[in-house]
Amino acid sequence: MLNRRHLRVKVLQSLYAYYQSHSGDIKQHEKNLLQGIDKVNEMYIWMLSLISEVTAYAEIDAEERANKHLPSADDLNASVKILNNRFILSLKKNKEYLSALKKYKVAWDFEPELTKSLFIILKKSDEYAEYLKKTGDTLHSDKDIIKFIFKKVILKSSLAEQVFEDKFLYWPVDKDVLQALIAKTFKNFAFDNPAENKLAEVTPNWEEDREFIVNLFEEAIRHNDEYQELIGQKTQNWEPDRIAMIDTLLMKLALTEFINFSSIPVKVTINEYLEISKEFSTPKSNSFINGILDKILSELKTENKINKTGRGLIE
Repeated sequence: MLNRRHLRVKVLQSLYAYYQSHSGDIKQHEKNLLQGIDKVNEMYIWMLSLISEVTAYAEIDAEERANKHLPSADDLNASVKILNNRFILSLKKNKEYLSALKKYKVAWDFEPELTKSLFIILKKSDEYAEYLKKTGDTLHSDKDIIKFIFKKVILKSSLAEQVFEDKFLYWPVDKDVLQALIAKTFKNFAFDNPAENKLAEVTPNWEEDREFIVNLFEEAIRHNDEYQELIGQKTQNWEPDRIAMIDTLLMKLALTEFINFSSIPVKVTINEYLEISKEFSTPKSNSFINGILDKILSELKTENKINKTGRGLIE
């Protein structure tokens, strides 16, 4: 699921796009920000669909083997046991999933070789052979082979990787979130009654999270000049073109939280943006950002501009 760090990354991406576009259309970029969150859900649905498509290919494979010129006994009796996999059958009856398939217009006919190639990998695996031999299956045991398809077949496929990279701009960043969503789905699908099984939610509390990212985005833009001045005062010995744009944006977002988000502890804000800098900026950015923020924070405290409430204490 998208936690607060992931949400901060989404705001960072949108801020970067906003300043790179020079359009000044805040509402459009805000709309793009929210669409970016929805894209994570869309990616999740496409992945669930691909898992389902791989299992469904067992029927096509069995027909092709039976229609060989000289089929063997094994070809004529190819197992299609996976077509009755309890997890997949429950997924196909899930109203949220079916609705999402229509919403995102999910169809894999644009990449016909993908499902086939994935099934061939699955068919050759020892895990699939063991699954076909196993008797007395339950929903729990049926989920095991689906987990294998997701983790060891799809995620290991260079073709699948390329397809998702082409379709989803932030696939490399959102891939970890996707894995968490799929893992949550396996946990949620714990009932034999399909109606009791629920899809994973992209965020734990969308109304609260939506307010957080929109406010963070808008406040960072609204106070851009003010925060730029604060940063500029502490980086006078640095040439402007030597400071990475991402570093500047990360510091502005941190300042936004320091001053405008009274319930978020200062230490939480600093830790979050330092962690984000490790992934999205230069090797030296972490210490640079930490040093500049520390200086600005000391000044803001002296001027009583940091007002935290509840558990969001300054220290």
